[in-house]
Amino acid sequence: MSVVEGGQAAAVLQPRQLIVSLYGLYARQHDDWVSVAAVVRLMAEMGVDEQAVRSSISRLRRRGLLDAQRVDGAAGYRLTPLALEILAEGDARIFGRRRATSADGWLLVIFSVPESERDKRHQLRSLLIRMGFGTVAPGVWVAPGHLEVETGDALRRIGLDGYAEVFHGQHVLFGDPHENVGRWWDLGAFHELYAAFIERYGPLRERLARAVPIEQGAAFAAYVEMVTSWRQLPYADPGLPLELLPPDWNGAAAEQLFTDLRGLIAGPAGEHVAGELGTRGVARGGGDTTRRG
Repeated sequence: MSVVEGGQAAAVLQPRQLIVSLYGLYARQHDDWVSVAAVVRLMAEMGVDEQAVRSSISRLRRRGLLDAQRVDGAAGYRLTPLALEILAEGDARIFGRRRATSADGWLLVIFSVPESERDKRHQLRSLLIRMGFGTVAPGVWVAPGHLEVETGDALRRIGLDGYAEVFHGQHVLFGDPHENVGRWWDLGAFHELYAAFIERYGPLRERLARAVPIEQGAAFAAYVEMVTSWRQLPYADPGLPLELLPPDWNGAAAEQLFTDLRGLIAGPAGEHVAGELGTRGVARGGGDTTRRG
C-alpha cells in the first residue's frame, strides 16, 4: 500500500517505472546488481506482485537495460552499460537540475530526415520531446542552452547525430521571449503536472514537519514512489528561465517540495534497502555516487 496521503501512487505508477527507480537509486551502490528475490520483496512493499515484477524485468531486459547474472548462486539482474549511461544523465536532470537564465541562451536543433527513413524522424522527435525541447517550426526545436552537452550525448547514443545540426545562441531580434516560451511549450500542462505533484506529496511533508515518525519501510516506499512521480517533470520542463515564466508558476514550489522530502526520507529509505540487500553504504540513495550536471 502507498504511504502517500491523499494519493494512489502505487496504483497509477507502472511496475516497470518503479523498478527503474529502484535500480537507479540503489543498484549502483551494490555493484550494479540486485537479486530477483530482493526486487520482489522490495516491490511487494509498494503493492506490486511477483508476476508483475518478473514481467517488467523481462521488458527491461529486452530493452537492453538489464542483464541476467547469478552472484554467489543467486539469480539477479545487473545494469548494462547503456542503463548506467542513461541513469547518470538522469541523475543530473533529476537531482542536479539547474534552472536556466536568459543569459544561457538557447539551443536549436534542426534536422532533416529523408522520407525513406521516416522511422528515424520519429526517433528524433521522440528523443527531443523526452528531453523537453519545444517546437519552433517543423524540424526546428529549441531548449535552454545549458542542455548542449546532454543533447549531444543523447543524439550520439542512439545514432542520430548524423541527421541533426545543433546551434547555441541568443535571441536578438523580433518577438517577445515571454510569448515565445508560451508558444514553444505547453506551460499549462506543466502547471498541471506540478500541481498534481504538490497535491500528492505536500501532505507527507506536512505530516513529517509535525514530527510524526515514519518507519524505514514506509520511507522507502514513499521515496521510490516520489522519485518515480517526479522523474517526468524535469524532462517535460527542461529548466526554463524563471524570468520568462508566468507569475503564478508553481514549478519552484514543486522543486522545493521534492528537495525537502528527499532530505527527510532518503536516509531511512536507504537504510531499509541496505538491510534488505545485506549491504552497507546505501544510506541515502538518489544517485549520490554519480556525476552532477
